Amino acid sequence: MRASALAIAYALDLAFGEPPNLVHPVAWMGTVIGRAKPWALRGTRLGQLARGAAIALVLPSTFAASAFAVLRSARGHTVLELALAVVLLKPMFAARSLRDAAFVVRNALDAGDLESARRALGSLCSRKADALDADDLVAATIESVAENTSDSVVAPLLFFACGGVPAAVFYRCVNTLDAMVGYRGRLEYAGKASARLDDLLNFLPARITALFLLVAGVLTGKSGRNGVRVLLRDARRTESPNAGWPMATMAGLLRVRLVKVNHYALGDAERPLATAQITAACRVTSLASALAAGLIVFALEWFHA
Repeated sequence: MRASALAIAYALDLAFGEPPNLVHPVAWMGTVIGRAKPWALRGTRLGQLARGAAIALVLPSTFAASAFAVLRSARGHTVLELALAVVLLKPMFAARSLRDAAFVVRNALDAGDLESARRALGSLCSRKADALDADDLVAATIESVAENTSDSVVAPLLFFACGGVPAAVFYRCVNTLDAMVGYRGRLEYAGKASARLDDLLNFLPARITALFLLVAGVLTGKSGRNGVRVLLRDARRTESPNAGWPMATMAGLLRVRLVKVNHYALGDAERPLATAQITAACRVTSLASALAAGLIVFALEWFHA
């Protein structure tokens, strides 16, 4: 059942991308988190920390339990249960939309429209883009595509393989919490538990994603040796314990330098930051995502047999 659900869900993702927000469970998660945020920000720092921890545990558990209940209601009806598993699993990962969002930035840069490219970057990351030039936008897009291959594709598929749809839903809710409240400043204490839980859940997926990126890079003609060299040298240079693994790997494969001022510098500037590098990065990440999905489907079939 799991292997079939994943194969169908991945095919639907490649064919159609994301469903509309009205029927998108991750959008529902975002709505609930947005309503819970003012409550988490009340009171002292200690109170914010406690309420943030409660949100980090209760919301993902509630969404995961809801998915479990939906699937349980169809137990014994194979076709219905499979259909529900596909419907619930598909929104938990986003391979096609990640590539499409990167191409929007690329196309705007190719057209010389920096403002549109800056706006489009918002679909990939939360970085302030107002002052970014063309090279900065290319770098930020490559970084986001690499990191999100872990967060938005490989990680939810791995959790699905280990614990079914409820596990994928739990992960996706934690990841959405981190994206919405896991920041320093005003949200630091309310979002600390979500950020730490997200770091924990992504520890293995980020490193596994780096391996898939290396394999995909070699298959698309990139230097696997340089990818490994930069990965080992630069993966720990980011503040996040996980983001540097896929980003450093991509920097090495493309032979480019990815810089976020006052935060990190990954890779070496052997090649210029041109929009063609966005296309190359998307080829690598698309293949890495497909390899991950295919390997998980094979593993699920193997263990089932």
